[in-house]
Amino acid sequence: MDMLQHPDFWIGLVKIVWINIILSGDNAVVIALAARSLPPDQQKKAVFFGSGAAVVLRIVLTVVAAKLLALPYLQIIGGLLLLWIGVQLLGGEEEDDGDGKQQGSLMTAIRTILIADLVMSLDNVIAVAAAAQGNMLLLILGLAISIPLVIFGSTLMIKLMERFPIIVVLGAALIGWVAGETIASDAALKGVLGSAAWVHYAAAIVGAVLVLLIGKVLQRRGAAAEA
Repeated sequence: MDMLQHPDFWIGLVKIVWINIILSGDNAVVIALAARSLPPDQQKKAVFFGSGAAVVLRIVLTVVAAKLLALPYLQIIGGLLLLWIGVQLLGGEEEDDGDGKQQGSLMTAIRTILIADLVMSLDNVIAVAAAAQGNMLLLILGLAISIPLVIFGSTLMIKLMERFPIIVVLGAALIGWVAGETIASDAALKGVLGSAAWVHYAAAIVGAVLVLLIGKVLQRRGAAAEA
C-alpha cells in the first residue's frame, strides 16, 4: 500500500501509540482492580479479553466520540457509573467457589472493564482521532498495537496490588477522581459550573473521597457479616 511508504503514516502511528501509552494508565488500573480477586488462570483471561474488547470498543467509540461528548447528561450518567464501579471494586466481592461461580466472576470482571473503559475513554479517543487525521487504517493499527501495552500494564498492576494493598485504595480513588471530572465536564453543567479549573479539581476530589468512604463502609459491613 502506498500509504505505508509515506513517512506521515509512520509518524501518525507513533503518535497514536504514544498517546495510548500516556492515556491507558487509568484503564490498566481498572483492569487490574477488576481482575485481582480472580484465580490466576481467570486473571489472565480477564486481562486479555477485557483489554482486547476495550480497544475494539475504543475504535468504534472514536468515530462518534465528538458527537457523544456534546450530548447533555451523558457524562453525568457515565460519571455515576464510574463512581459505582469504584465503590464495588474497593468494597470487594464475595468469595466464589465452584467453576460456575468462577465463570460468573470472570464475566463480571470483563463487563466492569468494558463499562469503565467506555466512560473513561470518551475524552481520550478524541486525542487519538486527531492523531489519525481521518485515516481509519492508522487508527485501527495504532489501537491494536496498544493492546499488549495495556495487557502488560494491567498484569504489572495486579502483581503490585498483591504486594502493596495500598495501591488498591489508590486505584479506587483514581476511578473516583476520573468520575468527578467526567460529571463536571458534562455539557449540561457548563453553564452552571463554568469552565474554571478549580471546579473540575473540586469535583474530582469529591468523587475520590466518595468512592473511598462508601467503599470502606461496604468493606466493614462485609467483614462484620462474615464475623
